[in-house]
Amino acid sequence: MGVSTYKNIEALATFYQKVVKYLIYGNVLKNNTYPLSVSAERIVQAIEIIEYAKSINAKFIAHGSTGAGNDQVRFDMIFQTLAPEIEIVTPIRDQKLTRQEEITYLKSNGIDLDWDKAKYSINKGLWGTSIGGDETLTSHLALPESAYPSQLKTESPQTISLTFIKGELTAIDGKANSPEVLIQQLNDVGSNFAIGRDIHVGDTIVGIKGRVGFEAAAALITVKAHHLLEKHTLTKWQLQHKDQLSNFYGMHLHEGQYLDPVMRDIEAFLISSQTSVSGDVEVVLKPYHFVINGVNSPFDLMNAKFGSYGEVNSGWTAEEAKGFIKINGNQNKIHQQVNSDA
Repeated sequence: MGVSTYKNIEALATFYQKVVKYLIYGNVLKNNTYPLSVSAERIVQAIEIIEYAKSINAKFIAHGSTGAGNDQVRFDMIFQTLAPEIEIVTPIRDQKLTRQEEITYLKSNGIDLDWDKAKYSINKGLWGTSIGGDETLTSHLALPESAYPSQLKTESPQTISLTFIKGELTAIDGKANSPEVLIQQLNDVGSNFAIGRDIHVGDTIVGIKGRVGFEAAAALITVKAHHLLEKHTLTKWQLQHKDQLSNFYGMHLHEGQYLDPVMRDIEAFLISSQTSVSGDVEVVLKPYHFVINGVNSPFDLMNAKFGSYGEVNSGWTAEEAKGFIKINGNQNKIHQQVNSDA
């Protein structure tokens, strides 16, 4: 394509440490669906790219974002913040080029690709793969099976065990490795079952609704397994406040606000919340879906010696229960009587 030099930046471990780790801690799924696969990746890409550009004293930096999406905001904001002296060049945005116009231009310059596949925009990364095409520009059409990079290969159910230590994935079936390697391994296994497919509908940074297909087997399995472990090991107030802060974290990340110091504040909370989130989670993989059987943790707060829900109240007497209920309902009773008499 006429490129004089090429530099591949290896940043998987950085991506995990800077972003993915906190998405797992927070069980972040935008609109209860999307694990922020691409938006999270763009943040680290922008940081790594601008640092490399500065190291070679680049005067310009170009990216291929359109003027109608989120990525232009994420890239430009980080570039401008970390290196305001470098000029940003964006030909696709400036010339308002459509995908078909881009393909026509490439063809006219002798670039030979499988153009049928090129009609879909595929962004594959550690935390998932996004798929955009004609169908996702509508509100009702599903992506065809062929649009997904991974196809169903395994149909017999498979049970696996995920080990977490302080919220981080540390082993699969007892075999330890670094989290980013384990995520890739889990994605390979899960993708064989065609797990993790969905279409996300959300509000873009630029104020329009957007639709994107994705497959993120490892992300969805990890988040759901981690969340179940948290339900067993955290108090109800930890879970409640975590939900709120995690939602803020995911939204700010999506909106390109990663460099705002509030993100470091929320990260500190998330790290603190993971102190007791350790144990094993059993997951059954099946075609197109998975089931989480349960957890085994030394920090499990669902402990029979303190009582069994709906069965035995070994930690208190019947009279104590009645007194607690009376006091617990006192405010509602007062409100009801005052307002019914008014």
